Amino acid sequence: MTIKETIKSLIALKQQEIPVSYIPREVELPVNAKKIITVVGVRRCGKSTLMELCVERILKAGVSPSQIVWIGFDDERFAQMQTSDFNTIIEAYMEMFPDIPIKDVFFFFDEIQRIKGWELFVMRLFKHYSKQIFISGSNAEMLSEELNTALRGWPLEYKEYPLSFREYCQFKGIVTDSHLERDLAKVQMAFDAYISEGGFPEVVLEQNRAIKDKLLQGYFNTMLFRDMIERYNLSNPERVKYLIKRLMAGMTKPASINAIYNDMRSQGRKVSKDDLYDLAEKTCNVFLLFKVTKFDQSFKKETSALPKYYCVDNGLRQSVLIPGRDDEGILFENAVFLQLMRNLSDGEKICYYLGSKECDFVIQTETAVKQLVQVCWDLNDVQTRSRELDGIREAASLTHCDNLTIVTRNHEEDIEDSVGVIHVVPAWKWFLE
Repeated sequence: MTIKETIKSLIALKQQEIPVSYIPREVELPVNAKKIITVVGVRRCGKSTLMELCVERILKAGVSPSQIVWIGFDDERFAQMQTSDFNTIIEAYMEMFPDIPIKDVFFFFDEIQRIKGWELFVMRLFKHYSKQIFISGSNAEMLSEELNTALRGWPLEYKEYPLSFREYCQFKGIVTDSHLERDLAKVQMAFDAYISEGGFPEVVLEQNRAIKDKLLQGYFNTMLFRDMIERYNLSNPERVKYLIKRLMAGMTKPASINAIYNDMRSQGRKVSKDDLYDLAEKTCNVFLLFKVTKFDQSFKKETSALPKYYCVDNGLRQSVLIPGRDDEGILFENAVFLQLMRNLSDGEKICYYLGSKECDFVIQTETAVKQLVQVCWDLNDVQTRSRELDGIREAASLTHCDNLTIVTRNHEEDIEDSVGVIHVVPAWKWFLE
């Protein structure tokens, strides 16, 4: 089958399948923005679903299914596709529907980053044919300044993550806006489950525990081999897997690539330190891990300090690591980090604070610190309470930030302090705000 025949087949198949009903997500893509809508995020988190939901709204507005072109490039039939083959998409559609003006067509390209040179085609399509283009991808290069330059400022970017806790409850049919005691108890139980199994939609909807684990292990292997090994032409899968597992195991603590390098060398593994630094960056590029730098008013000190790494999903981490005794606190902090990431506005970033004391998260803009967040499973222990309060107090004094929050499992109070009011909030309530 030729490329053109494959494209015609995919267009026809998709038009037969729609409309498809999905559970709504918190992110909603605009329909008539006259921009190139880009959706990025880790594999299997729901990027395609966001575009499907957009198709659903387009059809309800009276658009014909014949005006929808959906091409999924994560298909082995496109493995040898070249940049020059992109024009075949336009040719195939015009041959199938010669009476429909191409300007009235909605184009949806899923995982398009797999084909080199795609941005040139998308820009040409947008400039000369249709202003209704939606693209998704699972690589951070789609967010780069270079890409934005190539597309001449036309992209409107959306980041998607595995389910938030509110979405998780919606998928599970759990009421979150009730004040009845029995409903609140269900929400708290759901939160404990959410912390453990994560938020990949397919996994959340699956009832069988063994199948959940197989799905998650499959996701990990696909990310490892297709998104890392294949995409970046890496030669040693075991080396990549070892590094990822080490970073996952050490989540929430400053990570030393140099220490990992020394451990690997002592085990007889041949690897260069520069390669490990590069692999760590690539792991973040495919959204498997997130790198968090140390907050410092000196840019040089901030970038030279050891970073922390967080994982895109708790369930994914648990599916590839042997359970540890510190997992409860690690998973709790990781979930808080992911929720903070979902709520970041443009121009904001997350750092961690480490002086004589420590504060888990510093949310900052280019000019100011917006919020300080401390994470503590249980604040009842006297020493723990003192440590957590000292950490957020020191960070507040240095940054002059008075938006102070401590997220706990179930503790709630407002603490009047010299640096301001410290709001102690139960996690399930904080996640739903």
